[in-house]
Order: sequence, then structure tokens, then C-alpha cells
Amino acid sequence: MSDVRTPERSRAWMRQGTELFLNAADGADLDAPSLLPGWTRRHVVAHVAANADAIGNLVHWAATGEETPMYASPEDRAAGIQRGAALPDRELSGWLVGSAQSLEDAMAALPQERWATEIRTAQGRIVPATETSWMRAREVLVHAVDLDTGLGFADLPEDFLAALVEEIRVKRGLVGDLPGGPLPEVAAWLAGRPHRLSGAADLGPWL
Repeated sequence: MSDVRTPERSRAWMRQGTELFLNAADGADLDAPSLLPGWTRRHVVAHVAANADAIGNLVHWAATGEETPMYASPEDRAAGIQRGAALPDRELSGWLVGSAQSLEDAMAALPQERWATEIRTAQGRIVPATETSWMRAREVLVHAVDLDTGLGFADLPEDFLAALVEEIRVKRGLVGDLPGGPLPEVAAWLAGRPHRLSGAADLGPWL
């Protein structure tokens, strides 16, 4: 883990990202396109709401010792997003806000000694429960930009961007120097989002 990515900072980024995402989604035209190919804003909202429930499953796992996967299957995950995207605006927004609050409450109630409990992500990684805060922070902060309501990577916390760049670089297997440019632009490029870097190779969407 990067020195900048501590559990405490991850929780702070998660809370900041949740606020940014909720504010960006509030009152937005949910039928408008998002930055993600083939997804409207309502698909992004449904995905983020479902993600809160899924990470809540991992927190439950940590709290009780009862193995509780994030999703029943990849197919179930995709179907849940499609169902959510078809909800009326009021119901979709209610799910988004309610799931975010439920996750925050569950994390706040988790005893300190249970944060070291090992859980398994949807990708099969075995990680301590402390990783859930970082997982959620990535979702809300990056997808707040994906809503395409005016937020950009430059509006995200700089220390979060530094941790994000480090993680994506490793996961993409990139070695050597990254393209030169401002940190938000490098982060956007690595995440496969629109950027202003000159001559950088195209990368597919990440996350």
C-alpha cells in the first residue's frame, strides 16, 4: 500500500467522494449519456448504489465472520445494474442515498479489531476489511466524474489521485516513465477517461 493510502485517508476520501457523487447526481438529467460507453447517468447511479450494497456485504463478513460475497455472480451484478437503471428517478435516487448511508453506518459500527478480518473482493483478491474504504472511495470519486455534470479529475483530492495513479499503473503493468503532464490528466489517462495529454496511447476504461 502506498504511504499516502492509509485506512484513515481512505475513509476521508470515501466520505468526500460520496458527497461529490450525491451532489452531482442530485437534479441531474439521469437519461443523459455518461462518460462510460453505452451507459447513461442512471446506469452509473445504479452501479454506485449497488456497489454500496456489495461493499456492505464485505463489512458484514468482517463484522460477523459469515462469508458474504459482494455479488452472487458477475451476471447477477450486471442484471442488478440494469434493473436499477430502469427504476423511476425517485426510487433510484432513494436507493443511491440509502445504500450510501447504510454503508457508512455499517463501517462506523465495525469494531476496531474486526477491520483486520480478511475478506474476498469480487475479483477474488483476499484483503483486510480496511481495503473496503479504498474500494468505495475509488467508486464514488471516479464515477462522480463519469456522471459528466461538470466535475473533472482536477476536482478530486490530489493525494487520492496520487494513490490512484500508483494503483492503476501497477494493475496495468506499466513500467518506465508515464506521460508528462498534470497529475489529474495522468490519472484520467490511466483510468481510460478523457484527458488532455499529448501523444499518450489509448487505454480502455478501468473501474
